[in-house]
Amino acid sequence: MRYLIIGLGIYGSNLARDLTDMGHEVIGADRSAVLVDTIKDSISTAYVIDSTDETALAALPLKAVDLVIVAIGENFGANIKTVALLKKLGVKHIYARAADPVHRSILEGLSVDRIITPEQRAARDLSLEIALGHRAEVMKVDSESYVICFRLQQVFWGVPYAKLNLSGEFGLTLIGASRPEHGRNMLGISVDTLRPINVSDPAQVVEDGDVAVVYGTRKAYLKLTKHIGNAN
Repeated sequence: MRYLIIGLGIYGSNLARDLTDMGHEVIGADRSAVLVDTIKDSISTAYVIDSTDETALAALPLKAVDLVIVAIGENFGANIKTVALLKKLGVKHIYARAADPVHRSILEGLSVDRIITPEQRAARDLSLEIALGHRAEVMKVDSESYVICFRLQQVFWGVPYAKLNLSGEFGLTLIGASRPEHGRNMLGISVDTLRPINVSDPAQVVEDGDVAVVYGTRKAYLKLTKHIGNAN
């Protein structure tokens, strides 16, 4: 997979290195030449640009990456403007960092795929989650085991939960699942919330948007990730 990370401060640079270590191609961008120089030898490519300048932003390989991550944290305005420009330029998949609840609500209004709160989510955890896409979260239980929450991809749609053999195929134990329903956030913007579904019901099948919670090892997690990647 190929990722573009805009904002190479502590969080963005750690995320870039972790994704690179996992075998992904990472492109970085920041307005600070010092930050770019620090990381340029650790990732595929790094650019010195002002991401609030539409012309400069458009010069990045936006169409050649699978996901753009706006990791700008210190400058609220630059973060929001960068996301808005990315949407204007037709970027389909965007993760963005939020500094506080108001910032988060504004990003929800911009319909990004995922909102990152670094204080609650370490860069290393996020690098693992990115492989499973939108609505993926990982909680480390011990050195080998994780609880993983992720959106079930198209390869699973239409499969009855009773026949969702995550244990046999991947070594993951299904704990439960949820389905999105529409609601509104603190600014009145339409957002999805999750409600539990009964996975023991033989008639219950996987639908687009369903989120599963599973338990297993990192090896099992990566096996599932590879399976989803090959199916897409």
